[in-house]
This record gives sequence, C-alpha cells and structure tokens, in this order.
Amino acid sequence: MKLTKRLHSCVELEKDGRRLVIDPGAFSEPDAGRGADALLVTHEHPDHFEEGRLRAVLDTNPAAQLWTLRSVAERLAPAYPGRVHTVGHGDSFTAAGFEVQVHGELHAVIHPDVPRITNVGFLVDGSLFHPGDALTVPGAPVDTLMLPVHAPWNKIAEVIDYVREVKPRRAVDIHDAYLSDLARPVYDGALAALGGADHGRLTAGDSTEL
Repeated sequence: MKLTKRLHSCVELEKDGRRLVIDPGAFSEPDAGRGADALLVTHEHPDHFEEGRLRAVLDTNPAAQLWTLRSVAERLAPAYPGRVHTVGHGDSFTAAGFEVQVHGELHAVIHPDVPRITNVGFLVDGSLFHPGDALTVPGAPVDTLMLPVHAPWNKIAEVIDYVREVKPRRAVDIHDAYLSDLARPVYDGALAALGGADHGRLTAGDSTEL
C-alpha cells in the first residue's frame, strides 16, 4: 500500500491500482481526490470536507463511492443514490478493495463553549489510522498513525501522549497547515524524543510504501 501525503489532513492510499482518499478538504490541493475510487471523510469542518471537490470526484467517476458520517452524507446522498454510505463507530466495510474499520464518535474539544460535533476515524487494512480531528485510540494495533500535529484544539503534550497511548510503529504528521516552518523543528524534536515511535513528515506530494 502506497501512502501519498496531500496538503493538511488529506492522504491518498493506493493498492492494486485502486485509490482511496481521506479528507480532501478546502486546505488541500484543488485536485485532491481526483481519480479516487473511494472517498472517506471524517467530519464536516471545511478543512476536511469540501462539498464541491467531493461532487467533482463523484461526477467524474460514476463508480466512485463515499463513506462518511451522517452530517456529511445527508448533504450528498440525494444526488448520488447508492453511492454515499453513512458510517459510525464500530462499523466496518470494504472500499475499493481496502478493509476499513470506524473508530471514534466526537470531535476533540475546541473550547467548552463550542458544541462538539461528530468525528470518526478510519483504520485502513488494519494498518493505517487517520483519526480526523480527535485523539481517538482505536481498539486495535496501529502500524502507521496519521498524527494531527497542530490544531486549535490540541497542544504538543497531548500529541506526544497520544502517540504513546496508540503505540504505532511510526507516526506521520497531518493537520499541519497551521504549523509554520519556524516551528517545525521544535515539534519534530519533541515528538522524536518523547513520542516513543518513529516520527516523520512528508511534504505534500511525497509518497512512502507502507
């Protein structure tokens, strides 16, 4: 399985000539998601869910399908009958040949005065876990953790403890559009020294084999 990092929280996975794309949001490249056979969306915030991009993928490829939570599915399902699937914590399904398990229910707390929305994470092929905007610990081993490294709802101590709790073999940064180049070495150093797992980051467009 090949992992390609796109901007912010969007990632592409490719296996046996088929592509699965997670969270092609408004902070991702305009072409993020194009050519996908399957789409996964963790929650409704615009940096993870950009309706126009999803519609473009579904319109271009009549065989493409989307798996997501109810708040997103309700906006797209009427236009794409049978192709938009609502999922939640504990569900499992096959998407374009990838085996996917759903873990998690709520977005991380931004502030006590901000109502929490639903958020799901996706464990793909029992190997890679994308948590969306939460620090969900899946009830299964994780080889590669897509790590939301910088967000309005987290701090570095929480990110470090999250890696320690999940115990992946390696952690790869996502949710990094807010993080300046000046701060990158600080985060890299702290996670490498304290996280307890191999830590790395990919420049948007770069790929690695899992």
